[in-house]
Amino acid sequence: MKQILQNMGSGETSIITAPDPQEKPGHLLISSTVSLISVGTERMLVDFGKASLIEKARKQPEKVKMVLDKVKTDGLMTTVDAVKSKLAQPLPLGYCHVGKALNIGNGISDFCEGDRIVSNGPHADLVCIAKNLCAKIPDNVDDESAVFTVLASIGLQGIRLTNPTLGESVVVIGAGLIGLLTIQLLIANGCRVLAVDFDENKLELAKGFGAQVCNPSKGEDPVTNGMAFSRGNGVDAVIITASTTSSDPVSQAANMSRQRGRIVLVGVTGLELNRSEFYEKELSFQVSCSYGPGRYDDAYEKQGNDYPLGFVRWTEQRNFIAILDMMSLGKIDVKPLISHRFLFDDALSAYETLTDNKQALGILLKYPQQENITLAPNLEINENHSFDPQSAIVGFVGAGNYASRILIPAFKKANAQLHTLSTSGGVNSVIHGKDNGFHQATTDTTAMIENDVINTIAIVTQHHTHAQFVSQAIENDKNVFVEKPLAINQEQLDQVKAAYKKHVSTYTKHVMVGFNRRFAPQIVKMKALLRPISQPKSLIMTMNAGAIPKDHWTQDIERGGGRIIGEACHFIDLMRFLVGHKITSVQARRIGSNDSIDICEDKAAIILGFEDGSFGTIHYLANGSNSFPKERIEVFADGKVLQLDNFRKLKAFGFKGFKKLNLWQQDKGQNACAAAFIDAINTGKESPIPIEEIFEVAQVSIDIADQLRKQS
Repeated sequence: MKQILQNMGSGETSIITAPDPQEKPGHLLISSTVSLISVGTERMLVDFGKASLIEKARKQPEKVKMVLDKVKTDGLMTTVDAVKSKLAQPLPLGYCHVGKALNIGNGISDFCEGDRIVSNGPHADLVCIAKNLCAKIPDNVDDESAVFTVLASIGLQGIRLTNPTLGESVVVIGAGLIGLLTIQLLIANGCRVLAVDFDENKLELAKGFGAQVCNPSKGEDPVTNGMAFSRGNGVDAVIITASTTSSDPVSQAANMSRQRGRIVLVGVTGLELNRSEFYEKELSFQVSCSYGPGRYDDAYEKQGNDYPLGFVRWTEQRNFIAILDMMSLGKIDVKPLISHRFLFDDALSAYETLTDNKQALGILLKYPQQENITLAPNLEINENHSFDPQSAIVGFVGAGNYASRILIPAFKKANAQLHTLSTSGGVNSVIHGKDNGFHQATTDTTAMIENDVINTIAIVTQHHTHAQFVSQAIENDKNVFVEKPLAINQEQLDQVKAAYKKHVSTYTKHVMVGFNRRFAPQIVKMKALLRPISQPKSLIMTMNAGAIPKDHWTQDIERGGGRIIGEACHFIDLMRFLVGHKITSVQARRIGSNDSIDICEDKAAIILGFEDGSFGTIHYLANGSNSFPKERIEVFADGKVLQLDNFRKLKAFGFKGFKKLNLWQQDKGQNACAAAFIDAINTGKESPIPIEEIFEVAQVSIDIADQLRKQS
């Protein structure tokens, strides 16, 4: 598979070769024929990528405050590393795509192999896309026309929010691709249309579609023209499809509108609204969200759950179908909008045209057609590898932000032999695989786990997959490192325990959960200071976890397991490590249910009792300020106190010869954790964390979540 990516740090646009994506339930695998470069969106992304750090900061002032808060809590170097890593994450370009269905995933009945399909897939020769983001192309609509469907649906959603009626006067401010498509749809709807733009060539196209025009670059005033166009009454509606930092389009829209007129923002503008302009006419103003209901809803887009037609008549998929119907009826003509055609292999020239030629409109990428395509899930990315079977040879599952930024580099630093990196899409496996010296990239995780050369599997995927992959790795006699949590429910934990128990007599490998905090240098020092103390200890851990939206996958009980199981398990393990004795009792209380709070479980207090009489309280709180330190750990014992702030500043009270251990840069032990795991494999040492403790912490985490979910 070949795909176009944009590096937001360097500004480089590139075509990479990656393993072919695999068939997935509820998804279509599509062989591409043509895709459309979205001139407005993609030019903005490319320009942002090429901008300096200062220019990037100016374009996203809301992010600057977040960065400054992180500097205060985590330190300068940690923040700089995080920002650089974020900007270096490759961004797939494109969302207007047409191709032929190659494979149809399980659970799909509306499509067949060989169907011509329009989707919001990226610029790639093979695309794996969920069924609700696809639509079948009518026989009399050619591929080059159909590829405009997604862009047209953006305009259509703005029109649906405007709700125009036959004969109404509507102004479209911004005659780019979306604006010109919106104009055609409005005219097909029986509306009179005035197009406003600074580009005379675009206005000529609008005129050809039946609109009247206004060009402010010629001194023509949009408000005056709008009032004249409405015969002095004020226009019924304004749809803004322009992209500008200025608030002028919104002000102009308000001033040319009639009493109780409607204004819908489809594009991007400044939003400094003048209250009096809206108040006196009782104007309505609404921002349109992409191409319709379902957008950004994972349940709809990724899991394939449709909205009932009787309650949500027009979803994004139904908008796609409506546009294709309009094309089939000849109501939309996109041929005049095509300004350039490039072969996909010449896509970099297309992006040069995008940035250099401001007159460019519809830039098409044409893909070579192949018969009898054979999928290739494996790709060699670094040659001349030789592997020592007596040492750890690692296959990684997952290359998301944490894996690529933290864990894979930690394994590399520990001199692990990195064999294969597996991801579902293939792109990240190539990018991060090449950077870190992996031999191979793949999209076939099962084959990687079963590979006899690989003796160690590292799992850094979404939480609901952990238990399955761990069990699979154990059954294939592999060492296993799994990023927390081990399991997200009792059934999954029992599955892992059963796999381990079944093979325990022959299984000589290591099972490790990425509880890195117990390996942090300041925690290691705290453990050493506490070791001579035989009296019970009292511990307080305060976690300023920060809010995460309720629709984030980590909050989903079925996918993320919730934040107690998914993240608070870190601190349950850490407390278990510092005390050094079994957990014997568990109590938990969450914040009470309240209409103003979406999620209650991630605002909780957990009290753990231990076999030696120690106890500890974990305050896991998602309702604090981001400017407050994220983690504080305090231990009281035998007339002494240890206090650790955010894994940077450790203070000791009452310990002879030791007062503090401060670090220039935050260190949560990720490197040491990976090194301990790899060293145990290479030298035959015992596992860094005993399997009994791993199972104990997993069970306690699940028990706590169950307690909290039963409370009101």
